[in-house]
Amino acid sequence: MTTGAVTTGRADTIIRNGWVIDGSNSPRYRADVAVTDGRISAVGDLAAWSADTQLDAAGRIVSPGFIDVHTHDDCALVNTPAMTPKLSQGVTTVVVGNCGASAAPFTLAPGGWPPDPLDLLGDRGFDFPRFADYIAWLGSHPPAINAAPLVGHTTLRHRHVSDLGGAAREDEIQAMERDMAQSMADGAIGLSTGLDYKAALGSSTEEVVRLARVAAGHGGIFTCHHRAYFAGIEEALEEAFDIGHRGGLPMVVSHHQCSGRDNFGKAAPTLAQIERARRRQTIGLDVYPYAASSKTLDPNRCQPGVKVLITRCVQHPEMVGKEISQVAAEWDCATNVQAAERLVPANAVYFQLDEDDVRTIVGYPSSMIGSDGLPADDMPHPRLWGTFPRVFARYVREEAMFPTEMAVFKMTGLSARQFGFADRGFIGVGMAADIVVFDEATIDEQGTWEKPAVPAVGIDLVMVNGQAAWRQGQDTGARAGQVLRRDASVTPYPATPLYETAA
Repeated sequence: MTTGAVTTGRADTIIRNGWVIDGSNSPRYRADVAVTDGRISAVGDLAAWSADTQLDAAGRIVSPGFIDVHTHDDCALVNTPAMTPKLSQGVTTVVVGNCGASAAPFTLAPGGWPPDPLDLLGDRGFDFPRFADYIAWLGSHPPAINAAPLVGHTTLRHRHVSDLGGAAREDEIQAMERDMAQSMADGAIGLSTGLDYKAALGSSTEEVVRLARVAAGHGGIFTCHHRAYFAGIEEALEEAFDIGHRGGLPMVVSHHQCSGRDNFGKAAPTLAQIERARRRQTIGLDVYPYAASSKTLDPNRCQPGVKVLITRCVQHPEMVGKEISQVAAEWDCATNVQAAERLVPANAVYFQLDEDDVRTIVGYPSSMIGSDGLPADDMPHPRLWGTFPRVFARYVREEAMFPTEMAVFKMTGLSARQFGFADRGFIGVGMAADIVVFDEATIDEQGTWEKPAVPAVGIDLVMVNGQAAWRQGQDTGARAGQVLRRDASVTPYPATPLYETAA
């Protein structure tokens, strides 16, 4: 994607002397990158060019901005538009509305508490009765980074389904279809599900297929948090594939993982299962690089021997940062389940993943990187602030699982092509100037379980739509984020088969 030597020209900004990793998984090359009017205007030997701002990136990597394909930042974009947890780690675009929970179309009564799992997003920022209202807000109050919003299946169920414990009636499905169609027309990029949350467990496969078909009719994508990540994960994946296939649209398996000790070792077999399904349909998957998950506090998961860390609790904030076993002991509860029932509504981290499985999925060439962090938590999972730097530090530098080029690909070009962002994810002439300059020798997360909200190190510059938004560890105050649309004509990268012959 280099232009080679260009005799003369002028740009707003030129990033000089860096090693360009362009997002395509191609080898790096040394080049200058020029930015004009928010887009990359030239790449190559630009020694004869002039610019208002010139930055020396000698010894640094110049890459596309990272795309966080799995977030719960819907309300954070409204309430904290600086988006520091993401911007500080090089993220320039977030996909929101995941796991069936989107901030729109939904309104919350004053003083009310969002229903599960919408409370993953926090308790402020639910004032958008139409999806168009959410899009308009982000347009008139731009955040520091770009956003690509999905419509949550469970959000629609809360709007239209009277018995959340069961399948939607025909008239309720039709009401959800109307909302889905209008939301897609307003600017949503697709449908998401969170089928193992209580408010969606009773839903039928058919109602989700119906909504997926509506999304497909508008060029949408389907991201699936399926019905089971513990026992029954194989069957849950098959249902997800069936929805995507019958819905007629590309799909993404959300935060692929194998939860619970009985599922340890299933990473390779389930990846093989995904690859078999890929023979007939387009399927992507995302993963976060930690052996612990985070979601709303589920008392049923607080069993003996399972480490559960409380990250948010409205009624008992003094319990944040404590393990559920400590809470049970302090309250003299007979079981951890009993203590958890007193804490809800709350959020928690669950230490129920195997590092070898995480490593296998992160190392899979076709896995995208997503943080799945919860910005409303008082003591969030460190992935909220550290996901992308951690991949470079742990899996590239420490474990040498794959080169920096592959890591960048998983965060940029692969994600842009899968989600249909036609002008993002690559360093090339005409592309939007979402750019990260970082030091591959030092980039790393800094957060811990005890102190997670700490910016990463090793990132010199983050540029969003041509404006420097983060420089040398500081927010510049630029708010150049845009709402991104999906271009259904963009072709995803083909899968790289690894496990098709696995059992």
